[in-house]
Amino acid sequence: MGSSKLVRRDAVGMVGLGIMGSAMAMHLAKSGRAVHGADVSVAARKRMARVLMSVDGGIAQCLDHCEFVITSLPSVAALNNVVDQVLAWRKGHLGALTIAETSTLPYTDKAAALKRLAAAGVTMLDCPLSGTGAQAKKKDLAVYASGDKKFIAKLKPIFLDCTRVVYDVGAFGNGTHMKLVANLLVALHNVSSAEALLFGKRLGLDEMQMVNVLSDGAGGSRMLEVRGPVMAKRQWAEAAMKVEVWQKDMQIISQALKDARVPAPLFAASVPIYVAAMAQGHALHDTASVYAVIERMAGGQQG
Repeated sequence: MGSSKLVRRDAVGMVGLGIMGSAMAMHLAKSGRAVHGADVSVAARKRMARVLMSVDGGIAQCLDHCEFVITSLPSVAALNNVVDQVLAWRKGHLGALTIAETSTLPYTDKAAALKRLAAAGVTMLDCPLSGTGAQAKKKDLAVYASGDKKFIAKLKPIFLDCTRVVYDVGAFGNGTHMKLVANLLVALHNVSSAEALLFGKRLGLDEMQMVNVLSDGAGGSRMLEVRGPVMAKRQWAEAAMKVEVWQKDMQIISQALKDARVPAPLFAASVPIYVAAMAQGHALHDTASVYAVIERMAGGQQG
């Protein structure tokens, strides 16, 4: 016989306390919510222990105290591990449980997790995030929520405590598909921003002035606004999105493009730039480091 949950109405679980998860957890805690966190990283747990209601290596505390849990995970293996823990916990517990999965992972893997959780009476939503780690710290993320509309509506107030806007984009999986389209644009705009700033620099223009002026014109983009200053100041050592993590997203996009039979010549041309960033020692740097790659190709400063 299962036991009931000890749930506070303002409680929310955050599984995964990396760059995005920790920023969201901080905003949720500042809003007055009782946040129960979980992460396999000891360093992440120590960093967040002072601001959260509880922090643990496993997810049982989150599940015991929260009807709503947000997951921010680095890989399919991590997602499957979380699902395994949920199913093991579910055998001895009753009560409603909704999981909003915000990671950028292949749709097929999220669909498999949905099926497993649904069989145990657990609701899963597909809710990827649009924005960088720097934007997450400023509460400037967009949520592409997909799945059961009723549960999206229930989770919206929680998300609005840690993000800027929530879009209900329809059936489960549409969130991931929207995120892949968004990330394709991010991949292109990031490289084009680096090209443009280096071009202007060689013409004698001030890089920060270019960021400010161009962001306000027809050639502007969100990546120019967000990553342009990082490129201009060469501050990519402090990563909001690490190049090695971005490789995972690029691979997911590539496979999705292949499956959809969509030619993407501009995206294909951007892939070697990110690979070069990895080869040139920028794996742990922000993706703004593609500026250094373009600069090196032009025979300029390296590093």
